[in-house]
Amino acid sequence: MLFVLPFASRAAAAPPGASGDLASVLARAAPAADPKVIALATRALRCVQKAMPARTLSVIDYSRPSTEPRLWVFDVNQRTLLFKEWVAHGRNSGDNLTEHFSNAPGSRMSSLGTFVTDGTYQGHNGYSLRLKGLDDGFNDNAESRAIVIHGANYVSPAFARTQGRIGRSWGCPAVRAGVAHKLIDAIRERSVVFAYYPDKRWLGHAATLGDCGASVTASLDGGAGHTRGQAGTRAALSP
Repeated sequence: MLFVLPFASRAAAAPPGASGDLASVLARAAPAADPKVIALATRALRCVQKAMPARTLSVIDYSRPSTEPRLWVFDVNQRTLLFKEWVAHGRNSGDNLTEHFSNAPGSRMSSLGTFVTDGTYQGHNGYSLRLKGLDDGFNDNAESRAIVIHGANYVSPAFARTQGRIGRSWGCPAVRAGVAHKLIDAIRERSVVFAYYPDKRWLGHAATLGDCGASVTASLDGGAGHTRGQAGTRAALSP
């Protein structure tokens, strides 16, 4: 949600000059978020920043149920919270709880890991934002799977109240239709998206959380948008 939040009082935001390390400041700006998840996200952010600047950091905590807001978007330079939102997971990842993850095409599951935003387009889900996965074996098929951020009517508190969960995608982190355009515009350039779940294999082997090695640099050096020529095909696939 873009301040003011419709379901709660105005969220806390750290002033631009707030002191302390980035993870601590962002955790104070988003008191409902898990500070350990924020710390991991800022570690991944630092990895990306070795190869490219990043203006915003979006954190998805898939360990939380879909009925709760579990997406936080931060302005990294101002150290403020921009959005606190509901976000969908893939239909084969679980019901209200997200329990299964995949990098495989056709899995209709969410992927874990660190992504960078890779340009917008108009698809059958409207205004959408491409994501490029940086963690080999966990989310590096995001582009070929057409994993994008887009708006969806099934992402809403009203849907959750009647169904016991929000609607599910084919793997995309879909957000509320009413906020999608503003959120996408806020993170469309020089942005990191971090999708978390306490999965031991991912936590132990993700390049952006480990040595931040050559695979990350190679992915970023490949240039954002190198597969944009396939946008028409991918737009037809994105859920």
